[in-house]
Amino acid sequence: MTTGSNDGTATPRPRAASWRPPATVVPLIDSHCHLDQDAFAADRDAVITRARAAGVERMITVGAGGALASNEAAVAIAADTPGIFAAVAVHPHDASAIAADTWGELRRLWAHPKVVAVGETGLDYYYEHSPAEVQQRHLRRFVREAGRAGLPLVIHCRDAFPDLLRIFREEDAAAVGGVIHCFSGSPAEADACLALGFALSFSGIITFKTAGRLREVVRATPRDRILIETDAPFLAPVPHRGKRNEPGLVRRVAEEIADSLGIDLAEAARLTTANTERVFRLPSPTDT
Repeated sequence: MTTGSNDGTATPRPRAASWRPPATVVPLIDSHCHLDQDAFAADRDAVITRARAAGVERMITVGAGGALASNEAAVAIAADTPGIFAAVAVHPHDASAIAADTWGELRRLWAHPKVVAVGETGLDYYYEHSPAEVQQRHLRRFVREAGRAGLPLVIHCRDAFPDLLRIFREEDAAAVGGVIHCFSGSPAEADACLALGFALSFSGIITFKTAGRLREVVRATPRDRILIETDAPFLAPVPHRGKRNEPGLVRRVAEEIADSLGIDLAEAARLTTANTERVFRLPSPTDT
């Protein structure tokens, strides 16, 4: 299991952000975190407990963190924990490691009742840890496999939107649907993804001082297409930037969404929760 982040940087040290429960709790969903990562090995249960105290009733933990064992670990966490679901795939960084027998293992995991998405997959040309052609070939396969499995896609894209959108059109990814996770692209890229029926998920990046353009994207995105996430343990929001992120801090993302849209936190929580339930076809909290 890798301890590197999805953008190729080192995993944050296990030093957690300073944390206290909010005075007023609103129900939230963290649509993308990595609870299987080594950064949570020492206090995973406490991290989940803190998330619940912050109102984060449900979380989607994403495998796809290196070796196939990362997916197995994510599914095991989801299977053992009410309110936690899993997404399963191979990250584009690791596309070169996909072998013929990988697909059978992934299909087995996709059939698990707590697995709600194929992801994260996509394209990453910033680091290009796997050759672009290999990433593209496997992305096409993941789109087709998601369609067969009846699961939405969770897409990672960095410096690769022209090829991503071309492949989406050629493979009819609009018929599969899903979410562009940790969206940080341009308004034009956002419009193109939205036109293909995908939702956009925003992370702690929108709290950064330099994220003015991204907050404009939030304002221009239809409210029924906005999701929130932490990508924990990565990308901790301000004022915790540089420390280990955790699902309880998705509230800061919801607060920034609320500020950007000119709505209150409760409304931001309601709309992002409803959107996440719809994209991932989640059961109601009482059924998890």
